[in-house]
Amino acid sequence: MAETGLAARLYRGEAGLNIVGRRKMWFTVAAVLVLIALGSVIFRGFSLGIEFAGGNSFQVPTSVGTLEQVEDRAGEVLATAGEGGRVVTTQQVGGGGDEFYELRTTELDAEQAEAVRAQLGQVFNIDPAEIASNRVSEAWGSQVTNRALLGLVIFLALVTVYLVLRFEWQMAVGAIFALVMNLVLTAGLYSIVGFEVTPSTIIGFLTILGFALYDVVVVFDKVQENTRGITANNNQTYGEAANLAVNQSLMRSINTSVVALLPVGGILFIGAGLLGAGTLKDLGLVLFVGMAMAFLTSITLATPLLVVLKNRDPRIQAHNKRVLARRSTVSRGETPAKAGGQPRPVERDEEPVTAETGALAGAAAPKVGARPASKRSGGARGGRPGGGNRPGGGKRR
Repeated sequence: MAETGLAARLYRGEAGLNIVGRRKMWFTVAAVLVLIALGSVIFRGFSLGIEFAGGNSFQVPTSVGTLEQVEDRAGEVLATAGEGGRVVTTQQVGGGGDEFYELRTTELDAEQAEAVRAQLGQVFNIDPAEIASNRVSEAWGSQVTNRALLGLVIFLALVTVYLVLRFEWQMAVGAIFALVMNLVLTAGLYSIVGFEVTPSTIIGFLTILGFALYDVVVVFDKVQENTRGITANNNQTYGEAANLAVNQSLMRSINTSVVALLPVGGILFIGAGLLGAGTLKDLGLVLFVGMAMAFLTSITLATPLLVVLKNRDPRIQAHNKRVLARRSTVSRGETPAKAGGQPRPVERDEEPVTAETGALAGAAAPKVGARPASKRSGGARGGRPGGGNRPGGGKRR
């Protein structure tokens, strides 16, 4: 007996989840989340790294103490350095015996930076020359942002052209909509939680676009397969065929997302959490959040929006009406009308046509252009023995 659990039905594409039919709910939830995300971005903003906001960095040897001790003492030093001086982030960098703590602070002028460096040397009982100091201008971060935005625009333009040529313009709109929603929701989460935005974060944003596009193309490829020539029959509406495609590709999308999230989770939780690699944290965090968002948007937003756009096509509208009219006719106990005829009531005692009776009926019915069957029996011509030979074995001339 076949398994009937949800996992087994998902693998067979038989879960029957009504994802497209609940598109109003998905759109409403997405609209609420977008409003929250935009509100956080507008009123709260982002926690920008020193590459974007400008600032200073100090590199202290790990031999002076733990990361927490260094951060606390450096904070006390920065509080006396000048107005608004503070430690923004602290992380452990390096490996293989060449490790140090990198302290990123608010922007300081040259005199303040040198004073902080000297005080840190006194606090940690080391030579100030062992503490490296660098100043980062916000202009560099602005250049990175402008290049990233230019790359995003070019990427979206190329993706749109590809999807229009590969599928159709409605699918291109659905895919771009899912990509934009993915970026907005990921950016909103960064703003709400207060994750620091660094150049690694921007690289991660551009990376998740490719993953999100792949997930959407997988679903749309199945939708195209299920809806090819759909107007030639009256069995399914376009929305039902698209929903079936989502169910059939859902397990594949889940497997792809899980396989992609496992190594990213390893980078985030092991590389950043246990090993303290700050750069891996910035990159792994945006990848983890963005890939999870990409899976949700490709399933709950891209295909439902595609169905909304296709249902505005007059050809699809007429097809959907035919399907619904046929079902209404059948539900009233009538068979669908043939071309130019009226619906015929279904007789209660009328036997259903099975495969066996259909085969017998097909064998009994003469083919078009066939000669009438002879009344004589026997396999020989004219019923004579000998396969058409005259008595005595002579052949007919």
